[in-house]
Amino acid sequence: MLIILFVVSALVGIASRGTIHFPLPLFVGGFVLFLLLAAAVQGLRRVAVPMDEIIDAAGKIESGDYSARIQEGGPRQLRSVARAFNSMSARLKTTDERRRDFLADVVHELRTPLSVIRAQAEAIQDGVHPADEEHIAPIIDATRSLEVLVEDLRALALTDTGSLALHREPVDPAELARDVVSQFAAQAEGAGVKLTAVTPDGLPAADIDPARIRSALSNVVANALRHTPSGRTVVVAVSQVADRDVIEVTDSGEGIGPELLPHVFERFVRGPGSRGSGLGLAIAHDIVVAHGGEITVKSAVGVGTTMRIALPIAK
Repeated sequence: MLIILFVVSALVGIASRGTIHFPLPLFVGGFVLFLLLAAAVQGLRRVAVPMDEIIDAAGKIESGDYSARIQEGGPRQLRSVARAFNSMSARLKTTDERRRDFLADVVHELRTPLSVIRAQAEAIQDGVHPADEEHIAPIIDATRSLEVLVEDLRALALTDTGSLALHREPVDPAELARDVVSQFAAQAEGAGVKLTAVTPDGLPAADIDPARIRSALSNVVANALRHTPSGRTVVVAVSQVADRDVIEVTDSGEGIGPELLPHVFERFVRGPGSRGSGLGLAIAHDIVVAHGGEITVKSAVGVGTTMRIALPIAK
């Protein structure tokens, strides 16, 4: 820019001394054109450098390096592009990390029952154990665990892709709650936990897929029973709040720590010593949300936990 000013000053000085002669309009026009060209070159340089950075960063992302970032500088439009690019890169990095963690968790969950099946089967084959009910039972239990895990993964895949088919119909929420409580009665009795249902009559029907919501509620009740010590209680209560049917599952168990509470509906999240896969509450959440409902949690350590499911009422 200093060179440009020097040249222009020289030309003006020469013209003023009469050394060269050309019409003033031509001089002014040439001077303006010269400034415009200089400004254009300067502008192109300001744009070209950030664009080179964006192209380099895009190449890194294409090769799988999601940590690539670009400096948010230059003109306003380029700063906006840089911010959008960095935001996209950060989301891709988070998604990739979650994918890797998910695959690692799935492998871990599959390995345990498969190890049991193989160990028991080989022991029977080698004659270490007889092929009786006592030694075949662990194989059957492990197979059932695999079936549950595969079905859970299938449900998650359907909700992720928006392909979860819902066959809605008017359903009595009180009857649904009583059915689920009856389903877990033997398990609760075996664990020494008192499982009860509070189901008043006259509640409006819920607009739900009964099989899906029964699955979601079963996951919540199963989780409550797992974390409730012998001698304590789990209560499934149904009520109406405004334009929603509400099902609350309240246990008097160990409660959920404040560091874990915000993550209870995430996949493979488990409390200390939990025997579950960490998928039950995530599936319950996805199913309820797919119905246009809401599932929330309140908990206090040493006091217990309440899971609240709010469902739309049939019109």
